[in-house]
Amino acid sequence: MSSVPKTISAELPFPAGAPRDLKVSFEFFPPNTEKMAETLWSSIQRLEPLQPRFVSVTYGAGGSTRERTHATVVRILKETSLIPAAHLTCVNATKDEVDAVAREYWEAGVRNIVALRGDPPDAEAGYQPHPDGYAYAVDLVAGLKKIADFDISVAAYPEGHPQAESIDSDIENLKRKLDAGADRAITQYFFGAEPFLRFMDRVRGAGIDAPVVPGILPVQNFAQVVRFSKMSGTNVPDWMGELFDGLDDDPESRRLVAATVAAEQCRQLHAQGVTEFHFYTLNRADLTFAIAHILGLRPQNLSPEAKDASA
Repeated sequence: MSSVPKTISAELPFPAGAPRDLKVSFEFFPPNTEKMAETLWSSIQRLEPLQPRFVSVTYGAGGSTRERTHATVVRILKETSLIPAAHLTCVNATKDEVDAVAREYWEAGVRNIVALRGDPPDAEAGYQPHPDGYAYAVDLVAGLKKIADFDISVAAYPEGHPQAESIDSDIENLKRKLDAGADRAITQYFFGAEPFLRFMDRVRGAGIDAPVVPGILPVQNFAQVVRFSKMSGTNVPDWMGELFDGLDDDPESRRLVAATVAAEQCRQLHAQGVTEFHFYTLNRADLTFAIAHILGLRPQNLSPEAKDASA
């Protein structure tokens, strides 16, 4: 496979105002201060007119944000036209406790779940399944399907989960999650197009035909992304370091570079037939909105009554 080009082509495959078959979804995290809550809701209102397929709300390590995640998801459901997807994990909870949360979501009208193994509160201690809980995401997916007909997304790792024995074993685990009833996979973020394209060759070769949606991270803090990527096993290419070099004290230029890099990544993937993207917004709307605009998405008026039609 040829290397991913580092230059930005002037010819966009998305004509302005004509998104064609492009679909997007967004991820948020629950706020833990009043100021963060204001930022979150400002971001939601900013991105809502782009009509994402759904928006997901994360679940903190060890279930530390369970109440705030639930409150955020229900508020999105009640006060916006968006379709919320609640993250749910296996960590530090019995099956009965997890099932109770899932039933609460269903009774509140939430139909979409992102089912994950989850991270332990103490990352250095490593993951240990709860003795009375769901051991892994595959078990959680099967359990959720017994409760109700949720639309379930699971995680995929183009460069391999950091705790996986191999990329092949990781893909086998992905297949088990989808066979257990998951509807799609959303990937960990990656940079450039090649990691996802190589991964998809192996995924399809393993007989997986379910949708796999690439996760796109607009880089707002390059140094922070480098630190997190070391823990998650994500490769940060040298050319990205070169692009962000010298911009530590220039946030405006960083945003311009970040938007260009992410838009070019989506362009390259779209050229290979990828039509859906999941953006990790970090609760900041402007950069994600700008990238979506470059790709041809335009705000639309969407009434709450039209929510079902946008799914």
